[in-house]
Amino acid sequence: MQINLAKGVKLHVMPTEKFKTVTITIKFKEILDAGHMTKRTLISNLINTNSQHYPTQTDFRNALSELYGARLSTSVSKKGKYHIISVSMSIVNEKYLREKDILEKAIAFLENILYYPNAYHEAFHSETFKREINNLRDEYEAIYDDKQDYSAIALNELYFDTEEQKIPSFGREEDLNAITPENLYKAYKRMLYKNEIDIFVLGDVIEENIFNTFKRFKFADREINTQNPFYKLKKATDIKRKTEKQDLTQSRYNLAFNTNIFYHQSNYYVGEVFNGLFGGYPHSKLFMNVREKESLAYTISSGIDTFTGSMFVYSGIDQKEASHVREIVLRELDALKQGDFNDDAMKQTKELLKNSLYHSADNANSMIERAYASMIIKEPQMRIEEWVERIEGVTKAEVMNAAKEVQLKAEFLLIGKEE
Repeated sequence: MQINLAKGVKLHVMPTEKFKTVTITIKFKEILDAGHMTKRTLISNLINTNSQHYPTQTDFRNALSELYGARLSTSVSKKGKYHIISVSMSIVNEKYLREKDILEKAIAFLENILYYPNAYHEAFHSETFKREINNLRDEYEAIYDDKQDYSAIALNELYFDTEEQKIPSFGREEDLNAITPENLYKAYKRMLYKNEIDIFVLGDVIEENIFNTFKRFKFADREINTQNPFYKLKKATDIKRKTEKQDLTQSRYNLAFNTNIFYHQSNYYVGEVFNGLFGGYPHSKLFMNVREKESLAYTISSGIDTFTGSMFVYSGIDQKEASHVREIVLRELDALKQGDFNDDAMKQTKELLKNSLYHSADNANSMIERAYASMIIKEPQMRIEEWVERIEGVTKAEVMNAAKEVQLKAEFLLIGKEE
């Protein structure tokens, strides 16, 4: 069931008896803006910290405990041209409890923390703000220390051609000094009153009761964005390359490719099989040849962002082997273009993809994410059975054609100073 609570605000009730829990997820979506992402990450963290009614973290956690150990999480993400804040809560279904108004209390808790944040006089509470700024700064510094994450971000900065796409979904440390309790609160109000909102309630629930409970939220009308959500890289013939030196023992070598593979578009299912064969699984060409056969990488894998049509290869290597690794990665891509893979590899890839799909159908968060992704691209949600049929129907010739459209666009090498 889908109901419009206001213009740009939709409630999606997903009844199912699969789970003993009820999951409530609220998503706030806006067009990517380079100046907003760091603020929105802070907002996401603040929502999960305290509120006016629960001013300390202890008060906040005690309130969740009183809801029979309800779990609250917040996060930020990108999908193509959109930035999304997610607020998710999981509670025990009251059918298994003596108390019968837990779901209503949980929704009231969400209403409280969203509409009554720990803010006064158009500014966030000073001490809470300072603490979360420092926490986020520590998180950014931890990313620098994690060379896998650091090199992935560096590759994005090299590969993408707009600032919005270069910046990770969680923002950047350099923005923190310009953020104040006042301008952060303005960003919060923009999220609450301007962002498109999708609310999902998944579990063994009565749809009408959910609708009646959410009707009391003070949702205002807001504009609905009709942009195509997919981001497409501008055409360019050159390959961007960058090498950076730091104090480390294991080098990172990452490559970015442009593809024509987008979420649930014509060749999406072919793209899933292609990626599985190339570097997505332990039986893939990259894993078997670069890591196992040649012993050139400690780790190597590929993945496709199907909202930007981008494929990334991430590897941990000895710096002296970078050119050799590059040669084999491109050789294995060419092998797929030429059809150098057998039916057993195709079958194994399809089985792993199907198993992943079936597993996602037994996970509440995955079910919500799949439904939301379909809404973003404004297409009906595909049943798992139909998805499996599409995967099963992928042919060798289609994989070859998909591989032929893949083009290397960027390479980032992070090496140790002593190497």
